[in-house]
Amino acid sequence: MWSGPRNLSTALMRAFENRGDTAVWDEPFYACYLSVTGSDHPGAAEVIAAGETDWRRVVERLTGKVPGNRAVYFQKHMTHHLLPSIDRCWMDDVENCFLIRDPRQVIASYSRIRDEVAADDVGIAQQAEIYDHVVSRCPRAPLVLDARDLLENPRRMLSALCERLGIAFTESMLSWPPGPRPSDGVWARHWYRSVRESTGFKTHVPTAHRLPAHLEPLARESERHYRRLWRHRLTEK
Repeated sequence: MWSGPRNLSTALMRAFENRGDTAVWDEPFYACYLSVTGSDHPGAAEVIAAGETDWRRVVERLTGKVPGNRAVYFQKHMTHHLLPSIDRCWMDDVENCFLIRDPRQVIASYSRIRDEVAADDVGIAQQAEIYDHVVSRCPRAPLVLDARDLLENPRRMLSALCERLGIAFTESMLSWPPGPRPSDGVWARHWYRSVRESTGFKTHVPTAHRLPAHLEPLARESERHYRRLWRHRLTEK
């Protein structure tokens, strides 16, 4: 699942992990991304120390034996973590899906955690580029799930997603126990406060996000990429 930050990606990971037949991996390339870019993320040194910085070893695990011999392997990726130096051939061996969200909501949420927000931080342009890469190599268009659709009707959207993936939808995907998980990355204390308090998908509340003037150019540029993927989104039946 290719997502940007603040996209409900961790909640979706919770939903899949709660199935019981699914192994999850939280942001496999994060340590590699930080070690190469030197980005000043909260807890960066801790993330690098706890993770794998060699992308080749990450790929071996992504395409190797599923942990615990589970039937489903849910890998939650941040799009900006897929650096140009990482070979993408491994992506041919997995089902690539895309979780998108209105850029204004993403930027507003992200800016509450970090003072500076750049295009590389929100990963929306990278998401569109990765989508194009997958389209160029796969016989069928990859699945695109919009966060708003997911919040407005979790049961129907998850049912539709599971059907397209060829796995059974289960009611256990709709709710989960609150609190931290061993599967959470070490960065969870900086980023996961709301999802750790959650027990399911929150009801969508339409909100008009007014951004500071200096973030408007980023929002407008991100909107262009978002709208292109939005046209391909999965719709409920």
